[in-house]
Amino acid sequence: MQFTHEHNELQRTTRRIIAEHLDPYLDDWEAEQMFPAHRVMKALGSAGLLGIGKPEEYGGMGLDFSYEMVFAETLGEVRSSGLTSAIGVQSTMCTPALTRHGSDALKREYLAPTISGDLVGCIGVSEASAGSDVSQIKTWARRDGDDYIINGSKMWITNGVQGDWICLLCNTSQEKSTHKNKSLIIVPLKSPGVSVSRKLDKMVLRASDTAELFFDDVRVPVSNRIGDENMGFIYQMEQFQEERMFVAARCLRSMELAVEQTIEYTGQRQVFGKSVLSNQVVYHKMAEVQTEIEALRSLLYRAIEQYLGGKDITQLASMAKYLAGKLSMKIPSECLQYWGGQGVMSENWISRAYRDLRQTGIGGGANEIMLEIIAKTMNIHPGKRK
Repeated sequence: MQFTHEHNELQRTTRRIIAEHLDPYLDDWEAEQMFPAHRVMKALGSAGLLGIGKPEEYGGMGLDFSYEMVFAETLGEVRSSGLTSAIGVQSTMCTPALTRHGSDALKREYLAPTISGDLVGCIGVSEASAGSDVSQIKTWARRDGDDYIINGSKMWITNGVQGDWICLLCNTSQEKSTHKNKSLIIVPLKSPGVSVSRKLDKMVLRASDTAELFFDDVRVPVSNRIGDENMGFIYQMEQFQEERMFVAARCLRSMELAVEQTIEYTGQRQVFGKSVLSNQVVYHKMAEVQTEIEALRSLLYRAIEQYLGGKDITQLASMAKYLAGKLSMKIPSECLQYWGGQGVMSENWISRAYRDLRQTGIGGGANEIMLEIIAKTMNIHPGKRK
């Protein structure tokens, strides 16, 4: 992927917004387990950062996906994955299907104000009993004239406490095939019957407001459906590709920061008359993990290039997400080891990185699910050989 002057300018703008609107407040938001979503999204939206790849007629920049990935990678410099996860949901996860398949009226009502930061969006796929296995969701939307009546629940919903609308995946037919009976429907979260059961208390992503939501006879117009009825599973699989590349891109700089800070700390820390960094096992480990980060970057950039060329990147995106998840479990842990007692102190960001980056191997498709997908694309999965 070739970086242009425009890519560098976008990176510069992103860093300016981070420095002015995010960094000064991160520790407070982590402690409060909540960030002011509308204020933050409005700052990002005003800078054009929430619609980088979206059509200009709805307030976006109309740029290609490589620019969204520059934004995502730069967000990795924010020392709160909870905050950047919420931003990623807004910019890259709840809007791709709406952008591609939604009606003009729906895009003007929801996409445009989400790009501007006036509305906060969510993506509603996971349920308490259906996380990795999306096909098994139970939330049901029954047709009633020109409306859908929705019943069910969603779990682990980022922005769920403060959000204005949710892109909801739910069953809309009795079709036996679980891949052909689902639709994506936009549900305003202030609709009668929508309730936040609880704000979830998490080990990771502390600054993110993550909710369990319930839907009790929630009535929304059929016109709120994105695209064709019962095509929701397919649309969501498309959305997952961009989500997984976002996750991989964002964790690159977070892991690099963990390495950079560990090098700085171990270079200063004296043990037995010399710096910790001067031990071969330490500087070899730093060289090893930086090499692994660059391998992930190369894989991701190749996936992006093929995506821009209109190719099917299911395999490459899944590989990038898998490797990101694997390295996010390994690198912060190995870096933290060299901090000694300081590594487990909340005052040092490395402890937050250790917690937050662990989520990369779970959210957006667990490592094991990525391996299942990769095996299928290689035609070695038992289910593909029947």
